[in-house]
Amino acid sequence: MTMTDPIADLLTRVRNALSARHDRVDVPASRLKVAIVKILKDEGFIKNFKVSRDNRQGVIRIFLKYNESTSAPVIKGLQRVSKPGRRVYRKATEILPVLSGLGVLIVSTSHGVMTDKEARRHNLGGESICQIW
Repeated sequence: MTMTDPIADLLTRVRNALSARHDRVDVPASRLKVAIVKILKDEGFIKNFKVSRDNRQGVIRIFLKYNESTSAPVIKGLQRVSKPGRRVYRKATEILPVLSGLGVLIVSTSHGVMTDKEARRHNLGGESICQIW
């Protein structure tokens, strides 16, 4: 069975695992997914991740992060911006901060996948993939 939107599948698996209070979640691997998960780790939304190449495609194991005092998930929301049926492209001047800088917009540019802050700093536009806050 083919999947029409693997990025939405990644976000949905993470969202479901957080609501079920799981410690980790496994996602089929791809280069774009690994780049997105790397940004999530760098921005402090997840503890860590590990890519294993057991089979042909591989698996990304994402270790989820919770607040120590309240045990609430660090990730409050995930939203897919650009979808297969409606791609959303933004110029560097049109990329705005998510929740006044509290969230992160992940952008696919000609120089790779990066956050909205990096894209503005490098004056690069591209496809808005998803928002995380």
